[in-house]
Amino acid sequence: MAVRIGRYTLKLDRPTSIIGYAAAGSRKEAKGPLGKFFDYIDEDSTFGEKTWEKAESTLQKCVINKAIKKAGVTPGDIDVLLAGDLLNQCIGSTYGARQMGIPYVGLYGACSTMAESLLLAALFTDCGLASRCVAATSSHFCSAERQFRFPLEYGGQRTPTAQWTVTGAGACVTALQSGAPYVREVTIGTIEDYGICDINNMGAAMAPAAYATLLHYFNDTGTRPEDFDLILTGDLGMIGTQLLHQLMDEAKLSITANHKDCGLLIYDRLEQDVHAGGSGCGCAASVLCAYILPQLQEGLLKDVLFLATGAMMSPTSVQQGESIPGIAHLLHLSHTDGKEDNIC
Repeated sequence: MAVRIGRYTLKLDRPTSIIGYAAAGSRKEAKGPLGKFFDYIDEDSTFGEKTWEKAESTLQKCVINKAIKKAGVTPGDIDVLLAGDLLNQCIGSTYGARQMGIPYVGLYGACSTMAESLLLAALFTDCGLASRCVAATSSHFCSAERQFRFPLEYGGQRTPTAQWTVTGAGACVTALQSGAPYVREVTIGTIEDYGICDINNMGAAMAPAAYATLLHYFNDTGTRPEDFDLILTGDLGMIGTQLLHQLMDEAKLSITANHKDCGLLIYDRLEQDVHAGGSGCGCAASVLCAYILPQLQEGLLKDVLFLATGAMMSPTSVQQGESIPGIAHLLHLSHTDGKEDNIC
């Protein structure tokens, strides 16, 4: 059973394996640097549906089924599905799951949802509450634009700090089995709010949360940034990445040498006109499942800190002039289960 090793961090007593994972996207993601790593690409972002919201449900259902198949199990073998998205009442996930017959927990962590769902799935399996869980999330550019900004038909100008919502999804199957990648530790984030009110500058709103969670993890575990091959943030984009580096430098914990951001990995900013980079639940989820987990499984990466970041606002809060709180949840993902660390 997981044990608390600090105010914010839990160490899994029986490190959970990610036994299956999958990523899916659409045309823009396919043209990005990581396009060849996706399990499934649909050139038509409608995914055969009549609305953008239905398209996102189909996208998420597709990636969940692929992850389950790659794990060598069936939907009937899954004890809990933990999933969420950016849409009101998580309709992308809920409608995608309604015909699966899997016990379902709907989550909302904004763009941090992949980390939130995966850490909960790992804890469920570690504590014996489930034999196998699925953690999943998705986002869709068109459904997000309609909800949070303007319908595409409006044709509004995008500011330089704006990010492009990824049309993508990721899913992981967790179980108490032997085999990399492993989830070894998780750090649950705190809400951080530095007073950012610009809905077109998510990176600035989320960077303080990433900073706080990293500090909490390093303080709880006694580790430092150089102990990890990669520190992977969710979707801070260019602006948020610069701010995070500045904050970490001030704390004498520079991450410049081994930090990457999913929002800067998934697209080519110079060629694809995404301004400050990618964003959305599907950004961190698809980069993790398409690009990072395979490297952990093969041993090309040994230890990774994955922390997806989320801006916890709603259309209503923005219209009322509220600031945008941020959240970041962290997982220590490893090629090894850590048992050798306990041998004297």
